[in-house]
Amino acid sequence: MAKFIVAPHMRLPEWVAEEKGYFTDEGLDYEFRTADHAVASIKSAEEVPPEKRSGAYQTFEGGGRSCDVSSACHWTVNMAATAGNGRLWGEAYSVTPSGIYVPADSDIRTPEDLANVPITVGYQSGSHYSTIQALEPFLKREEINLHFGGMLFQRLELLVDGEIPAANAFGGPMYLVEQLGFRKVLDTTFMVAAMISGDTNPEDVRKCYRALKRAQADIDLRPELYTHYYLKQFPKRFHDIMDTRRFGPGERIVFEPYTQEMYKKTQDWIRLWEIFPEDHASNAGFAEAVATG
Repeated sequence: MAKFIVAPHMRLPEWVAEEKGYFTDEGLDYEFRTADHAVASIKSAEEVPPEKRSGAYQTFEGGGRSCDVSSACHWTVNMAATAGNGRLWGEAYSVTPSGIYVPADSDIRTPEDLANVPITVGYQSGSHYSTIQALEPFLKREEINLHFGGMLFQRLELLVDGEIPAANAFGGPMYLVEQLGFRKVLDTTFMVAAMISGDTNPEDVRKCYRALKRAQADIDLRPELYTHYYLKQFPKRFHDIMDTRRFGPGERIVFEPYTQEMYKKTQDWIRLWEIFPEDHASNAGFAEAVATG
């Protein structure tokens, strides 16, 4: 039987569980796999045309998961699971701090100042949905101007290099832009869910999450001991301007169920904002799309 693949998703718990041997303690036969961020920049301030847009949802749709528990914003995992691209793990979720940031010298001071301003986000990814959700109380639908400018580190480069007026940042990149003096205009905190494939053993997933629960407690108690792991998750171009001692704990795993009510409210909101085509595949209900005990 193949080893269970564990991979960090721009957060600390997997790194801490690996450091402390918690996966092994749980009897998980696993491989710890990290991403290679030492790639050439492909950033561009140009709007990505609709036919070339790609984000978290497209990764699931294309079967591009690199581990047995893949994480993304709960909106995307919800919709991908409903379309039969895996099952949402319903025994835990997580919450990540995030926000809409602008340069220090920007004239944008309030959420209302963001009316019609291009805000760079990732297509059908957490920054896409959370930006809309956070701006709902402040702006009319037609005043929310989303600029689809690529994935997480591409958006970070665009913001740091002064090529865009505003962007959504979360996790480690959020702490970096704050350290560099960018200003948060609006908090856009969002939920993250996990996706498993049909052939993933649920008991292995539970072993993984028991290890992550121990790691999360360690982070809650002494986060400053573990923020150095952010360095391993960033492209090298940022290493010399990062001081991870100033970073916070980031995404926090919540060991509570992703409920049927959450599932339905999420889908209702996505339909309200027409983020997916009306004929988007919805082949599975909660029982089929969500893996629970």
